[in-house]
Formats: sequence, C-alpha cells, structure tokens
Amino acid sequence: MKTKTLHQSVVFETDPHDVYEALLDSKKHTAFTGAKAKIGRHVGDSFSVWDDWATGSNVELVPDKKIVQQWRGADWPEGHYSVITFELKKVDRGTRLDFTQTDIPEMLYADVAQGWKEWYWEKLKAYFAKG
Repeated sequence: MKTKTLHQSVVFETDPHDVYEALLDSKKHTAFTGAKAKIGRHVGDSFSVWDDWATGSNVELVPDKKIVQQWRGADWPEGHYSVITFELKKVDRGTRLDFTQTDIPEMLYADVAQGWKEWYWEKLKAYFAKG
C-alpha cells in the first residue's frame, strides 16, 4: 500500500499548556470536538476519540511541548496505523502547533488532510476563542 506524509502548522491564541491539555485531556477533547473522547495520560496508554472513530496509543509525551501517537481511523485498512506528532512552540501570538502524520494510506490522504483542518484546528480555535 502506498502511503503519504502530511505536514500542517497552525497558531492558536493561547499558551502551549492549554493546547497540550485540550489534545490530551478526555473532558477537554470532548468539549472542543463535541464527540466522546477517552485518552490515557501516559506513554503506552490507549486513546479513542470522535466516538471511537479514531483509536491508537501514546508513543511519546513531553508536557506542553510534544505528543506522539500511533493513530488509525475506523475506515482504514485493518491493522494499519500512522504516527501523528503534535509539536508545540510558544510564539508571539500564542502557540504554533506543527503537526506531522506519517503513513497515511494514499487513497485517504485528501480526506485526512482536510479532516485535521475542519475537525481539529478550526474547532480548537473556536474553543480557545470562548476562553
């Protein structure tokens, strides 16, 4: 199967701690997405987000700086996982999140790329705007 790698960057008007917590805290993740999330807080813990649509496990966690997870969508080929990396850096206007996802099945790449923008970055911006 052919795969692709996705890179996206987005700036949120809040500090890195807030972004880290929104991505890794089950209640906050549920609040910004509007869908059930259950996320373990330690390396090796599993997670399930978007009402069990995306699942995986934590590979590396550096508080307020980096989250690396093994990740798959429910419609992905059985047993196939990608690796997602959220890197957080303090910038003048808040936090720059540099996102990388490797091993995306080529036939799903366009949907995945749009999905992160629509279902994560836009929703996170709205969540932080509410304060």
